[in-house]
Formats: sequence, C-alpha cells, structure tokens
Amino acid sequence: MRRLFPVTDKTAANASGAEPADREWTLQELAYAYAYPAPDAAGAPWLRANMVSTLDGAAQHDGRSQPLSTASDMRIFGTLRALADVVVVGAETVRQEGYRPARARAEFAAAREAAGQDPAAAIAVVSAGLDLDFSLPLFTSPLVPTLILTGASAPSDRVAAAEKAGARVVIAGDGAGVEPARAVTALAGLGHTRLLTEGGPRLLGQFVAAGALDEMCLTLAPMLNAGDAQRITGGPSVPVPRRFALVSLLEEEGFLFGRYRRT
Repeated sequence: MRRLFPVTDKTAANASGAEPADREWTLQELAYAYAYPAPDAAGAPWLRANMVSTLDGAAQHDGRSQPLSTASDMRIFGTLRALADVVVVGAETVRQEGYRPARARAEFAAAREAAGQDPAAAIAVVSAGLDLDFSLPLFTSPLVPTLILTGASAPSDRVAAAEKAGARVVIAGDGAGVEPARAVTALAGLGHTRLLTEGGPRLLGQFVAAGALDEMCLTLAPMLNAGDAQRITGGPSVPVPRRFALVSLLEEEGFLFGRYRRT
C-alpha cells in the first residue's frame, strides 16, 4: 500500500524507490491514517461512512458488496470498526450481508480502553418495522448489546421481541421511520460520538440528504459491473450537491482508498 495524497517526505521517498511502496501497512498505521478528529468542547458526534464502488458506480454485485472488496479493503474495514463506538446499518443490509456482532480486537484493546470505549463497537440497526430475525448472533450473542433505531410508532410486538432478545430499542423518529439527524443525536446521547455507517445505499442517502454525514471513506474498486446495481447512495436527490474535500488517498493493486470530509 502507498499514500498518494497528501504528499509527504515519505510519499516522495516511495516514489523515488528509497522506501518500498507495496508493503503491507500495520494496523497501527491504518488507525493513525483513519483516526477520528479530536472531539470538540461540546463533544459533538462525528458520522463517517465506509462504502465500496466499482468504476461504473455499482455498490453491489448480486446484492452484496463483498465481491467488490479485497484483502486491504477488509483490513481498512476492520480498522474503521475498531475505531468506532457504534456501527449504524440499515435492516436490509443486515439481512443481505448476514451481519454479525463486531468483535474485540486485541490489537486495539489498549487504545479503546484509554479512549473509554467498549471492547468492540455496538451495532445499531435502523428499522421501521423491526422485521428482523432476533435469533441471529447479532442479537443473541453480541459483546456489546445491539441497538435498534426505530420510530415511535414501531409495532409494539416487534419492539417487545427485540427487547426480549437483548437488544436496546432507541426511538429516533416521531412516526414509523427514523429521522437521520435525530438518530445521530440519540446515539450521541448514549455516549457514542464516533459513528460509522456501512449503509446500505438507502440509509446512506438519507444521511446525505439530512446533511448529517461528516466524512466518506470510499474504496474505488478497479472493476466494471454494468447492469442496474445500486449506487452507494439511494433515495431522493439533494437540492444542491454536498461538497466534500479530499483528506487522504491510498492505493494498492489498483484499488483506491479515499477519505473525504464535508467542507
């Protein structure tokens, strides 16, 4: 892996051949490269997204993102989870991707303890109808209890089933659905300020439309998918495109790993 941006003395050394450009980065180097911004005095939450896209804009192949990934992408995926307090994901993505609880990583244990974090990130599932299988390990055996973000009018029997399974139901909307900005505020109220969303596209589109997304971590896979696969965001368009600035760009085997922050 090599850094393409920002240009540093080490970047120049790699380009000149003085440093190996294709070595595997350590987890500590990845954690430093993707560190959350230092919290402000108010302790405001920071929501970042992590998604993968092909050259022609597909976020999935046969309904899943895994075929677009690579070993380095999965190392970054694991690092981003290890840095987060909570991973926010849509119910459809939970069903399609077979989501499991986040696991504790020995390599990050000391840093998480020093930051006052749980041993692993909690998973927060966004669902209006709570049409979820509560017998799955995501609900029955997480290291940190799974959260469910839903609306005030969610079906009471499904709320009861979720709570019986050990999940914590968090109301983040007055109707059936979840209001994105309110979800961020609700999670911050639980002490989760380092937020990570892994989609799916509809959920990410809702965060974008609400102006709630602070950062996008995007893996650009050197692949073409064609067809009518979903993009990384879905839902209605915004009146004016949201502008983000490039923070860093890494490369390995033709895969580009970009990090962008809202301006």
